Amino acid sequence: MSQVSGHVSQAPSRAMEGITCVVLGMFFFVFQDALMKDMIKTFPVWMLIFIRSTVTVCILTPLILYLGGPHRLLTPFWPWHLARGALFSVGFTLFYAAFPFMGLAEVTTIFFSGPLITALLAVVLLRETMGMHRIGALAVGFVGVIIAMNPTGQTFQWVAILPLICAVTYAFSQILARKVGEQESTLTMGLHTLAFSGILILPMGWAFNQMVDVGPEFHHLRLAFPAEFKSELPSLVLMGVIGMIAYILISRAYQVANASLVAPFDYAYLPMATTMAYVLFDEIPPVNTLLGMALIITSGLYLGYRELQSSRRGDHQSVVAEATFIPGNPPPLPSEDDPYYD
Repeated sequence: MSQVSGHVSQAPSRAMEGITCVVLGMFFFVFQDALMKDMIKTFPVWMLIFIRSTVTVCILTPLILYLGGPHRLLTPFWPWHLARGALFSVGFTLFYAAFPFMGLAEVTTIFFSGPLITALLAVVLLRETMGMHRIGALAVGFVGVIIAMNPTGQTFQWVAILPLICAVTYAFSQILARKVGEQESTLTMGLHTLAFSGILILPMGWAFNQMVDVGPEFHHLRLAFPAEFKSELPSLVLMGVIGMIAYILISRAYQVANASLVAPFDYAYLPMATTMAYVLFDEIPPVNTLLGMALIITSGLYLGYRELQSSRRGDHQSVVAEATFIPGNPPPLPSEDDPYYD
């Protein structure tokens, strides 16, 4: 869960760098998800997640060794990262499992309820406070989720529940990130979470296939080794590299700029995903999805605005809204040695 530091003034160049990085990072994540949506026609979800995690670990490990400092390969907090890895494995399997049945904009709109759920969990589990403005914003956001899912409509599909469950698992993973966010760097947290998710995903796929008779309509959930693997390996690696570039861009954004400033720009993902889905897959989201998306974005932007106002007033109450799409990105809390610590 992102933290708002006590640093109020932000150099324009650094602020612009942070905003640029987060918007570019979201673009690369949209590109990655579009590749996932296309390749899931051939490859099982388990394999795609495993390859993405493997590529990420292969890039992050030498990067951490090179950077040193607060980043580390061995950490005493590995049980927390293991728990996050398990949540990611389950959650994003469900997220990508919905791709063949729903449009990219529809799936991601429902998933973006994750920040709202995180805010509620922060109140319940971390005992953070929430004013009436934030409660109102969350209510608007959840109305947007319900509208986007359209549970009473004739076009409702039960698979719409899958990205919602993913949003819940993501929210719990962000709460865990809050618990260790003061002691771990972004890269260390990202490395261990994604490494554990890669280790867990194949046994999870095997167990699922042992327990469930997977029909042809759910071919993407079979644990199979497609004949196209060798010829498509460059595309699979490209998918992992694109995801890794996105992760580094987002991490950089939260390094150089206040979380309260850059977090609202995470919602740039939704209109970009809608546009890319139309260009690549000729998908036109239904009206209820667009309306729900507008309410979710409005809610998230307002929550970000309230956090920015709080930081400018020097109000150090805990952040209750996590607007960040990317796993493992909370920067450390400010310390007394921090030149910007108030």
